[in-house]
Amino acid sequence: MTMTSLVHGLGIAGVSTVRAMQRLGHRVLVTDDAIDDAKVLEAARLGVEIESLPSDLDSFVRSFDIVSPAPGVPEGHPLIAAAIAADRHVASEIELAWMWEQQRPGGARPMIAVTGTDGKTTTVSMVASMLEEAGHRTVACGNTDTPLLDALELEVDAYVVECSSFRLALTEGFRAEAGLWLNLAPDHLNWHSSMESYEAAKARIFSQQGPDDIAIGNVDDPIVRRHLREAPGRRVGVGSDGDYRVVDGVLRHPGGVVIEAREMRRSLPHDISNALAAAASVIETGMATPEQVAAALARFEAPAHRISLVGEVDRIPCFDDSKATTPHGALAAIRSFPRVVLIAGGRNKDLDLSVLGEAAAHVRAVVAIGEAADEIAAAFDGRAPVRHAGSMETAVESAIHEAEEGDVVLLSPACASFDWYPTGGYAARGEHFARVVADLAQRGAAVKGA
Repeated sequence: MTMTSLVHGLGIAGVSTVRAMQRLGHRVLVTDDAIDDAKVLEAARLGVEIESLPSDLDSFVRSFDIVSPAPGVPEGHPLIAAAIAADRHVASEIELAWMWEQQRPGGARPMIAVTGTDGKTTTVSMVASMLEEAGHRTVACGNTDTPLLDALELEVDAYVVECSSFRLALTEGFRAEAGLWLNLAPDHLNWHSSMESYEAAKARIFSQQGPDDIAIGNVDDPIVRRHLREAPGRRVGVGSDGDYRVVDGVLRHPGGVVIEAREMRRSLPHDISNALAAAASVIETGMATPEQVAAALARFEAPAHRISLVGEVDRIPCFDDSKATTPHGALAAIRSFPRVVLIAGGRNKDLDLSVLGEAAAHVRAVVAIGEAADEIAAAFDGRAPVRHAGSMETAVESAIHEAEEGDVVLLSPACASFDWYPTGGYAARGEHFARVVADLAQRGAAVKGA
């Protein structure tokens, strides 16, 4: 019997889902809330119809066996509600990929899954580098440029899956041999109906595991710690009193030493936390030895736009942390330095930006940018001088002007980038920041004190 499937949203994950369903012989229809010429052309390339959703969703969804919304489709979308009410199988890209991988001739390949509000991409990259050091062919996939469905077609030995809450929320069976939960802080409340819903989505990283799987959690995060205690898998704690922890500058596992922090290329507090979680995933699964982990960590470089040094202007180091699109991420970056001039702002994701003021002791001054500039300014009112800037060029110049010897300029926006950078996202914002820094560095001392 031929399956009939609906894919809603023709972005990267949507295209991947259509192709995977076609390989399996499904009849596929695509819908989208915002059809444009590019999507019509993409649908034509795929050989599928694309149309807007009809008004009678209740009847419409009953003609499909599977409904797969793109990750950006919020959980309160009428299509999702209608499909659930009609008892259709509503599944995210990672759920479908996991389900089909279980049917693979020769057996499913192991997965290590990583979730958390911040640090997912870096930790996924760390895990992948450790597995490669141990001789495993692997791929970093999921909430990356490579959807898990596309990765199924690759000649790999193991998957490292970055799991956003969007993807986890619409799973029922997805599970990984090792599931890592790094942290939880408010985020994506413009997608989830509540913080409780966001937490419940993240908790699926543990709750769908079996007794032979490994649940790895940051015990310094009270919410993660609570869910770790309830996890059905074998529980491994990471952090101050965890099974994997730092003692006198040395990263340790239950059997001994992994690596000294000073041997890592960068060992800021969150680097160490991420490294411990990554190490736990590969050591506890037996996929890498502590020696192989140490070798990988000694060479590892964090992905771009995550507290990356992009240059100096008048002896003031400038760091790009454009990936920090939440207050939680920005706070971690600010606290990594004794004193910063902070560039922050953008499009708020319905989050409380006032918590940034908690790090005011580390902040020399603030340059507020974007739609949320007034909210950023309010967070530091009476705590640090604040300037407003209407462009990245003005923002960097203002930050250099405020900085003193020993300070750093830090772009850590705590907000999304789509107000100023509607197509390129946080990467475009970080790249623009780096270009401005390079230009100012060429101009040299004329900037300081301008």
